[in-house]
Order: sequence, then structure tokens, then C-alpha cells
Amino acid sequence: MLKFASFNRVTRFNRVNPLFPLILLIFSLTGCSTLSNLEIPYISENTAEHDSALQTEDLSDQIETINKGDENNSDSSIDGESFVPANSQELAELEKEAEQPVENSLPGTGDSDETAVTSELEPKHDTIWPRVRNGFALDLALDNRRIDVQLHWYAKNQKYLDRLFVRAKPYLHYIVAEVEARGMPLELTLLPVVESAFDPFAYSHGRASGIWQFIPGTAKRFGLQQNWWYDGRRDVIASTRAALDYLQYLHRFFDGDWLHALAAYNSGEGTVQRAIRYNRKKNKPTDFWNLRLPRETRAYVPKLLAIAKLVNEPAKYNVTLLGIPNEDQIKIVDIDAQIDLAQAAKLAGINVKELYLLNPGFNRWASPPDGPHALVIPIEKAESFKQAFAELPKEDRVRWERYQIQNGDSLIKIAKKFNTTVDAIRQINNIRGNLIRAGKPLLIPVAARGEDYYAYSAPERLQAHLAKASANTRLNKIKHKIKRGDTLWDLSRQYKVSVKQLAKWNAMSPRDPLKPGRTLTIWSKPNKKITLAANSSSASSPALQKKKLNYKVRSGDSLYLIANRFRVSIDDIVSWNKLNPKRYLQPGQKLTLFVNIASVD
Repeated sequence: MLKFASFNRVTRFNRVNPLFPLILLIFSLTGCSTLSNLEIPYISENTAEHDSALQTEDLSDQIETINKGDENNSDSSIDGESFVPANSQELAELEKEAEQPVENSLPGTGDSDETAVTSELEPKHDTIWPRVRNGFALDLALDNRRIDVQLHWYAKNQKYLDRLFVRAKPYLHYIVAEVEARGMPLELTLLPVVESAFDPFAYSHGRASGIWQFIPGTAKRFGLQQNWWYDGRRDVIASTRAALDYLQYLHRFFDGDWLHALAAYNSGEGTVQRAIRYNRKKNKPTDFWNLRLPRETRAYVPKLLAIAKLVNEPAKYNVTLLGIPNEDQIKIVDIDAQIDLAQAAKLAGINVKELYLLNPGFNRWASPPDGPHALVIPIEKAESFKQAFAELPKEDRVRWERYQIQNGDSLIKIAKKFNTTVDAIRQINNIRGNLIRAGKPLLIPVAARGEDYYAYSAPERLQAHLAKASANTRLNKIKHKIKRGDTLWDLSRQYKVSVKQLAKWNAMSPRDPLKPGRTLTIWSKPNKKITLAANSSSASSPALQKKKLNYKVRSGDSLYLIANRFRVSIDDIVSWNKLNPKRYLQPGQKLTLFVNIASVD
């Protein structure tokens, strides 16, 4: 296999040896891999592109997940082998690995937008790229093979670069201004390329979401709201501020070392801190390149440096950059109340899909009743939107329906019926608690259009993704109603699918406990012989024999040991017994377990 030299070494060799092109030709004819055959390694779900309106890639279930660094996973243990610094053998493996196909997070609308990209490639005037380059502050002169591996892939995938910068176009000027205002290196404006390919709807099975890929715990730590109506991790404005807050914190935490800070953004400050301490004990260098870090993190920082090098000198690598203007593309318009997004799009003179792409934090058909009360609008539409909104009667911002409470109704039942929340109904109708009386009227906010009109709301995105999965792979759709004792592991065996697939199809993490009564969507190949349980939507058979056990805790027991012994998950034991997982079990304590007796000795 032809080993990689850096671009600088290749250039120097070419100057002194005119036979270099002939040598490359000989290598290619004899079956060796050429530079053009290299594809980027470790393209996992939140580092590879999630095409929205420009999607072209196929779905794949073989997607690695990335757990973002927060107070939980910063203490995670990593397999010893994965800590070994990159060596020539590993780099050779990197060079062989191809980009994995990735799942797309939005309904497809074809490639029509992509055809316009080439006419907008970086013109010679007024683009944002000179400004970005002038703010670069990291060492881009590093001659490092880990960077070269990533750089070669970017350099040979012009269409990928075109698509991700089309997605970045509305937000990039705002992000650049925010990074500049804080005096941070402008290489950080390119971090969403590595994290999400600038797809605000990108979601990893580690539950990271948005262009900056926050997991729920870190998002809460840095002030991002997450509720039924709204997810601040996907709000480009809010998440950018939170991400820069986090990066500044990490920069201070690691005494001004940006590479350490970036590594910690990926794997957690605890992981990087332990690697530094380990090297100090061994009297080894503690710079990023010598640390024993997880394999994903060792590729993460080189990816950022590679895309920065490419942006710094695009002509050198024979690529062109989209001509993104060096001026505001969006305007943040403050409004004082909830508004139906179909109505907002009409006032702005844009379609509702474009409004969702500019405001991806909204989960539902309307902005949140309790805020944030702000909309991102195209700069050229902002003034007309503000005027139209000011003239709109308050009762027309959201459509209301008068509903008379029926016998057997509950707030939860009514909220589900009208696709809203209990809190919203309580707030609008001045209700305290959960008590309601039959015959009394309620005012309910309802969508002005049918659910499918709000194509990028959370429920519609999920349905579009599942429908595409079925169409692409010819799968059968099965509905399974969760009962007490069910686990993802048991269901994966029953339906002959993986735990990761089950989690992905139902927008959850593989570690999430299952709640009895919830319905799971399962896609199974027609040629697979599966035995459906009684609580699935088809015929029943006791494929998994569940038995309720009362277990008395013994001296030396732990949740881990009990879970391992009975082949259930720790989360399930905690859920079944309403335990605090941070407290130790006490000898004599009684636990209720739901065990698959066929799998336990």
C-alpha cells in the first residue's frame, strides 16, 4: 500500500524527481491504493453529513455513536487498546477505511438546490472566507499524518463540501461574529463541519443533537432549554452561544491549550485530564498528539485542523468554497407571544420548511407558549415580517378551539388529542392540579393546518425517516406495546434486530429505560422468521417467557452484579424498583425483577 506523505513532502519530492508522476502510475497499475482512493475514517452519525434538502446518501444502520463530553461521560472508562497513540499500522488502517453511509435526518426534497452551487463558488469579492482566514490562530503548519488523512478525504469530495456550506450559509456570518467578539480562534467556526456537517437536525444515538451536538446533560449545564415544544440544542443561535461558553470554559480548564479543549469537547474534560496525568506519571509529553485518548477523539482534532487548512488554502488542494457573503443573512426578531409557524411563514413570505430550517429548535407546529419568543427570519424579509406581525390581531396568532370536557377525560388525554401539552392547557385555562369536571369548557391551541404541513416538526421528521427506511429496505412495520419487564435487549432478540436499530427507530438512546404502555415502532425484513409477542400488532406467541421474581439483596451485591446475573439492564432494575442509582444496595433489601427465564440459568 502506498503510504501517505504530507502534501509538503510530496511537493518537495516532485520538484527534485521529475519521474514522480510515472512512479505513481506504476503503483496504481500494480494494484496499490493511490491517494485518490482514500476516504475519510470514522464518519459517524454526528460527524458525517446529515443531508436535509440536499440529501443523496443511503441509510445505514452501521453508524458509530459519539457521547459528548459532560459530567457523566467525562468519567467513562475506555478500552485500554483504544488509548494507544496513533502509529503507522493504525494510520494505514485509517487510510483504508471508507466513509460510512449515514442516515438523513430530514425528509428528502431532491438535489435541485445542489445544481446551483457551482455558480456561487467563491467569487473574488466580499465573501466571508478572507475574514475567517484572518482570524485563524491555531498551528496549521503542523506536518502530521493524522491531519493529512482527513485532508485528503475533504480534498477529493468537493460535492460534500458544497452541500455542507450550503447548509452553513444562513448561520456562518452569525457564528463568525460571535467567535470574533469573544477573541477566540476562528477555526472554531468550522467545528460544526466536524460535529454535524452543519445540519441542525443531526442526531446521534448518544443523544447528541444540533450543529454543535450537545447531549442533554451538557445542554442543561449551559442553559439550553429542552421540552415538548422546543429543543435549544437545535436552536442555532442559542446553541452557538452555549457551545462557545463551553469551549471557553474548557480553554481555561486546560490552561489555554486549545487542542486539549477541543479534545475535551468531544470526549469530556475528565477523559483528557486523566490522559494528561497518566503521561506526567510516565514522564511523557502531554501535548494532544501524545495523549492516550479514545480513538474517536484522536481523529476529531485532526478533522478540524484539516478543514481549517483546506479553507486557508483551497487552491492548494484543488477545491473551491461556496461564496458566502460577508454580511448578515438572518435577523433575530423578538415577538411577544406564541405563534403558529404556518402563520409566521406566511407573514414572512417564505415556506414553512424554510422557517423550520432557520428555527430548528421548534419541535411542534407553533413556537413555545412560554418562550423563547424569537424567530430567525431571512434578513431581507425581517422588516416586512415585523410590520405584518404587529398588524396581526392577537387572536389570529394561534388558532383556538373550544372543547367541552367529556366523562372519562383527563388533561393528559385531552393534550394528546389536540397535540399539545398539559402545561399549556393548564396555563391557558387557569387550572391548578389535574382535576377537571365534565361539562366545563376548555380553550385549546390547535394547528391551523394538518400535521403533515409542518414537515420539519419532530413527529413529521420521525415519520418521514421511518417511511424512507421502509421504502429503501422493504421492511415490515410492526407496532409493539411495551409491558412491564420488557427490555430493548429482549425485544431485539424477539424481532431479530439490534438494540441500536430499535433505539434509532424510536428516537431514543440504547440506555433509556422502557416505559410500560408506550408503543415502539419496529422494522423487520419480510424473510426473517420472528415470533410476535401478545402485545405486538400481529399474532402472539410466548417467545419470551417473563417471570416476576422477588429478589433479596445479599452481602456484596451491586446493581451491576444483579443485572449481569439475571441478564437485565441496570436501568430496568432502577425503573422497576424506583431506586436511586447513586445509593448502595442494603443486604436484605427486596427487589422486583422481570426475568426472561429462558436466558437465565
